[in-house]
Amino acid sequence: MNQFYITTSIPYVNGEPHLGHALEFILADSMARYARELNKQVIFSTGTDEHGSKIYNKAKDLKLDVQDFVNQTSDQFKKLAKDLNVSNNRFVRTTDQNHIDRVQLIWQKMSKDFYKSKYIGWYCDGDEAYFTDSEVRENNGICPNHNKPFEKIEEENYFFPLSKYSEKIYQAIIDNKFKIYPKGKRNEMLSFLNDGLEDISVSRPIKKVPWGIEVPGDKKQTIYVWFEALLNYITVLGYPEHSDFQQYWPANIQVVGKDIARFHAIILPAILMSLDLELPQNLYIHGFVSVNGKKMGKSLGNSINPTQIIKKYGVDPTRYYFLRHISSSSDGDFSFEAMDDAYNNELANELGNLIQRSLVMINKYLNGEIGSIPPPEHDIIPYKRAIEAFHLDQALDEVFKQVRSLNQYIDETKPWVIAKQNDKDHLKEVLEYLASSILEIAFLLKPFLPETSKKIEDIFKSKKLPSKLEILFPKLEEPAKHEAN
Repeated sequence: MNQFYITTSIPYVNGEPHLGHALEFILADSMARYARELNKQVIFSTGTDEHGSKIYNKAKDLKLDVQDFVNQTSDQFKKLAKDLNVSNNRFVRTTDQNHIDRVQLIWQKMSKDFYKSKYIGWYCDGDEAYFTDSEVRENNGICPNHNKPFEKIEEENYFFPLSKYSEKIYQAIIDNKFKIYPKGKRNEMLSFLNDGLEDISVSRPIKKVPWGIEVPGDKKQTIYVWFEALLNYITVLGYPEHSDFQQYWPANIQVVGKDIARFHAIILPAILMSLDLELPQNLYIHGFVSVNGKKMGKSLGNSINPTQIIKKYGVDPTRYYFLRHISSSSDGDFSFEAMDDAYNNELANELGNLIQRSLVMINKYLNGEIGSIPPPEHDIIPYKRAIEAFHLDQALDEVFKQVRSLNQYIDETKPWVIAKQNDKDHLKEVLEYLASSILEIAFLLKPFLPETSKKIEDIFKSKKLPSKLEILFPKLEEPAKHEAN
């Protein structure tokens, strides 16, 4: 099939964008761009999750109308995606009427699976999520994400029989019909399923959560925020009747953070099974981003807005660091010192220097003219395998192996010596091979560093190269001191 559908999770708009959001946007964007290079017709969706008590209370604390508040915060995530040169062509908001209407339709379609019952259990308003007795015991009654006690609540809600779908979800994962990456997260989800699933509450009393989608036929209940937010992946395609849904579902890839892995690996598949829909093909779960080795948070004084990094280094260097220096399969760390080092030593010294010295020599020895360039014979299979296994850091490693190899090729062939020997044919052969290999590097960089890739292509695809080049990555002579917000 030529259609390709990729999604990020939709960030909750109770706060500003952080480095984890930037990481997820960049990872998904790189895979969307790679799919386009394979001539796929891509729908790439992101958006914002805008209902729930936490948002309602935050807006009231700020003395803002709730809709005005979510409009402002949603715009910040839109801007971040634009600033990172993210190529999404869909942006779903859970306060969009289209989403609301389709969620209520889905609720009615799933009504055979709902039942009403009294819920007595544990809840964290920070997560807006329910927790089992065993989870509460494991964490000594304290939510690990928010460092405060779980709240015991008692209320009458609608329930969804998650336990009914446990074996089917388990088998879908085992049979690789629903693939979860990395392997450690796959095993974690299987272990969770093995422990047995409890039915989950999918609504809240409207007096407790007035900011939400009303349960059809019951004005006293709103649909639980996490339940309706998970439906965005099909509502944005126009489920059930729109041609986009018919052509693009199931999703090829969903990219989510590890803190919401269970919602996407277990609850969403159960919902889809209830609707008799296929499961997504691949779920890619990324880790957290710490700052200077410490968990990021405003209370710790080390919060960094991604725009700080973009403003200092530019878009592609920011993308580069998050793709190559944050592990694709585990947690990663950001520091301005590490960013300075990656920028100067890898982008400026290795890639930038390769482009600069190659252009200078082609202008000097070939008058800036290159003829028909033979394609290089490099093995790019490891690069492709790495991307398709969601190891984007390893894919970029493969590209920079070629960058280092070409710099070494220049040092070993010494075109300046060949020029002195007046061996014009050999000199032309060396420099045209160099140009051809650089164009291949530009191609391989397209999913990751799109602006840089285009600049390199524009230079070396011309039959007459420019006489001067604006330095791609000007070195940071004296890296400035940085402070987090």
